[in-house]
Amino acid sequence: MKLLVCIKQVPDMESKFRIDDDGLWYERSDLAWRMNEYDEYGVEQAVRVREQSGGDLTVLCIGPDRVKETMKKALAMGCDRGVHLVDDGVHLRDPLAIATRIAGFARDKGFDLIFCGMQSQDRGSGQVGPMVAELLGMNAVTTVVDFVLDGRAVTVKRELEGGVKMVVKTSLPTLITCQLGLNTPRYPTLPNIMKAKKKELLSLAAAPAAAEAVQTLRMGLPEKKGGGLYLEGDAADIAERLIKILREKTGIPA
Repeated sequence: MKLLVCIKQVPDMESKFRIDDDGLWYERSDLAWRMNEYDEYGVEQAVRVREQSGGDLTVLCIGPDRVKETMKKALAMGCDRGVHLVDDGVHLRDPLAIATRIAGFARDKGFDLIFCGMQSQDRGSGQVGPMVAELLGMNAVTTVVDFVLDGRAVTVKRELEGGVKMVVKTSLPTLITCQLGLNTPRYPTLPNIMKAKKKELLSLAAAPAAAEAVQTLRMGLPEKKGGGLYLEGDAADIAERLIKILREKTGIPA
């Protein structure tokens, strides 16, 4: 069984953000960094499959040199090796460019299962996983909250809007995007953290990709607006007051 789990390094959401000088993304120099929360569930599920079925588990991450620290957590959780695709401008890449780089690495490796987070906490597009599967010609199931592997058959539950669960059955090779609650990610123990330091962590130049289909032109903070007006009381009275306010705001005659 050949397994791949894709992770992303994201800023701690408790950080204080400000837009960078280029106006295209947030300033990154003073932020604390961590593994994308959705990806932690992907790592945990991949490790469980490796423990259940044996095989080999690779963790992949795209980004600048600092992402290696986040990758070490995945190695300490149980991944066998890490592959770092070096790209200092990853924050400017659109989902297709990211997916193209992942697929370029994975295409000739014969992976049976690929795990990704449902989405990233910073961009939240939810597009990279399905795009990787499409580029590789693999089955894909998204927003998975329950996972069962039986030989080369996979049965999962997907979480849909409104809390509805959908059961899907598919076969390997398959790409899974992991929703919160799929499992309980393990906390790396000190012995496993020490073992992770000896595991292979290979850095490769990210393969060139086509020009981004989507480009960020400018970022800005939301405009400050006045507070809303709350009307309380009897419904009939509220209706009359609302009509009066609308006439005053819009100039529509009675």
